[in-house]
Amino acid sequence: MDIITLAEVSGNLSILGYGIAALGPALGLGIAVGKTVESMARQPEISGQLRTTMFIGLALIEVLALLGFVALFIA
Repeated sequence: MDIITLAEVSGNLSILGYGIAALGPALGLGIAVGKTVESMARQPEISGQLRTTMFIGLALIEVLALLGFVALFIA
C-alpha cells in the first residue's frame, strides 16, 4: 500500500473545491440567459439591447470561473 502525502491530498481537495466553485458561475449563466430569453419573449422590440446587456453580464460571470481556475494553480 502506498503512503499518501499531504501534498497529494491538498491537490485533490483543491480540484474538488474548484469543481464545487464552478457551480456558482454555471448557475449564474443559466439564470441570466433564461431571464433574457423570457424578457425578449415579453418585449421583442428591445431584444437587441437585452442581448447586449446579457453578453456583458455573461462576460463578468465568466471572469469568476476563470479566477477560480487560476486560483487552483496558485494555491
